[in-house]
Amino acid sequence: MEPPPLLTMRRLLTTTVGLILLALGDHQKLAEGFYLPGIAPTDYETGVELEILANKLTSPKNQLPFDYYSMPYCKEDERVRSRPVNLGQLLVGERAKPTSFAIKMMIPQQCVFMCKKTLAGSRVTTVKKRIDDGYSVRLNMDNMPVVVKGRTKAGSPAFHFGYLVGFNQNGKYYINNHLQFKILHHKPSLSPQGLVSGESTAEVYRVVGFEVVPYSIKHVQKGKEEAISADSCPVKPGLLPQEVTEGVEVIFSYDVVFEESEILWATRWDPLLNANPELKQIQWFSIINSLMIGLFLTALVATILLRTVLRDFMRYNQLEEDDEAEDVTGWKLVHGDVFRAPPLSAVLAVMNGTGTQAFWMAFVTLLFAMAGFLSPANRGGLLTAMLTLWVLLSVVSGYNSARLYAALEGSLSRKAVTLGSAFIFPGGAFILFFSLNLLLWFNRSTGAVPFFALLLLLFMWFGVSVPLTFLGAYLGYKTKPYEFPVKTNQIPRQIPPPPLGISPWTYIVVAGVLPFGTVFMELVFIMNSIWQNQMYYMFGFLFLVFVILIVTCAEMSIVFTYLLLSNENWKWWWHAFLTSASSGVYVFLYSLYYLVTQPGLEGINFVSILLYLGYMGMISVAFCLLTGCVGFYSSFVFVRRIYSAIRVD
Repeated sequence: MEPPPLLTMRRLLTTTVGLILLALGDHQKLAEGFYLPGIAPTDYETGVELEILANKLTSPKNQLPFDYYSMPYCKEDERVRSRPVNLGQLLVGERAKPTSFAIKMMIPQQCVFMCKKTLAGSRVTTVKKRIDDGYSVRLNMDNMPVVVKGRTKAGSPAFHFGYLVGFNQNGKYYINNHLQFKILHHKPSLSPQGLVSGESTAEVYRVVGFEVVPYSIKHVQKGKEEAISADSCPVKPGLLPQEVTEGVEVIFSYDVVFEESEILWATRWDPLLNANPELKQIQWFSIINSLMIGLFLTALVATILLRTVLRDFMRYNQLEEDDEAEDVTGWKLVHGDVFRAPPLSAVLAVMNGTGTQAFWMAFVTLLFAMAGFLSPANRGGLLTAMLTLWVLLSVVSGYNSARLYAALEGSLSRKAVTLGSAFIFPGGAFILFFSLNLLLWFNRSTGAVPFFALLLLLFMWFGVSVPLTFLGAYLGYKTKPYEFPVKTNQIPRQIPPPPLGISPWTYIVVAGVLPFGTVFMELVFIMNSIWQNQMYYMFGFLFLVFVILIVTCAEMSIVFTYLLLSNENWKWWWHAFLTSASSGVYVFLYSLYYLVTQPGLEGINFVSILLYLGYMGMISVAFCLLTGCVGFYSSFVFVRRIYSAIRVD
């Protein structure tokens, strides 16, 4: 009969091989994920108004988003209020403010005069600073972002979200004051004449694309009329650009053209998301790189468990049958100390509880993202879902912290562990967030969370998360504690010097390289999405990498725990956690390297650096907790199984 650890290992190997074969197959749809773009398309008849909403101004150099009307753009009212947006959009500085563009479906327009603005004083300074920082204007129509169409060096279609506010040429500043909009539309094919709207026989259309070409033109006004002279419009070669100088009058205008497209409304995001096939090749390379690390660790764990541990079982049990106690070395010798409570056991329990909360939040979020519920069409949905899941999964944090601490029974009270689960990481994250929010507020950025949104976050924490944490802790303490297969001696066993004099802490530092290596390439895409205002959508790839990361952390922790116990070192608790958790340190170190070397972040200002370091530090700590809890519980199960499979007097 096979010892229980071997049965467990065979199941682990079978699962790992299955995941590897799945990832190596051409499962493009799974790897990319799919999305549900919505169930209620908006149909427009000819002449119906198409509203353009202003989102925000974004820049890769400056991480502070600004309001659309922080630039001297045309507005009908002095104070323009944003349309309602969700919590996720508020947290990333998105708004939905009405604009002065008067566009109607299927009615082309040319040289439309919007308004005339005089640039003087602070307005000139603001415009020049926005141009220096490379800010782009984000607009939306029918939930489609405005894009500037271009091509990569390889000739593939590429889209830049938003258009630049202006440019700097030979030390002079020019503002983009004329926009050529191209609206792609599609006729629903439910009837030869197009879809009929209600009882009307008029054809209807759906918006499937929103493109723009910005120009800087020194317009000439046609007398005193609100119109533009034919000398400067329509756009033609040889027109002078509009320079930004003190006291200059700038006329804002736009053109609108409509173009029929074969793109269906349900797939209108596909051209934007599939614009760069080179990225998919890099993603697959990332998957293969992660799989190679996973295969190496799987082979190593298989060797340890299927050969070394089996041999240990046979040797230890044979010695018991022959009543021979001499020459017993290795992990069996520390059976009386292996389950001795570690120092700072309360902290260990809290960190593992928070880590399980982060794990399940990431796992469930990725499942929803792969199912399409968190597609780019659902603005702010990803961040809102993560916050909601984090709050609801507080019960998991309280439960795991309490149950683990109940088995260890450290020196602190159980109530202190529950309070730690409810307040240590969430409290630290909120203090950091609030401090950075003050910086954003001081700089008048739309990234500053409004007061009522802060109250909502506090309610989610104290009104929902904290009670759920206490509920989870109550259930954890009421559940039967973990049972250990061997008793703990009263006197701790002396630990021999480590082999070759290398401290186990050295292995902890080195071990973090492997989990980091599995997520390295995907981390680059995620950081580009966060800090350079790009769109991340390949959740299928991310899910595969996440699974490989979990398997890697589990296998690596088991390997190092076995080596530690084989050297008669019974202090494995913290090592099992930190072996995988150290990968978060490498994530933060890479974020520093990314900050220094990324061309898009060259010239980033001090406030943006503080925002970057603050949020990357918080992400790195969360990554530490997630990977650390995976490594700890894998080793915890492994140690309990191997000691339950031997006979101890």
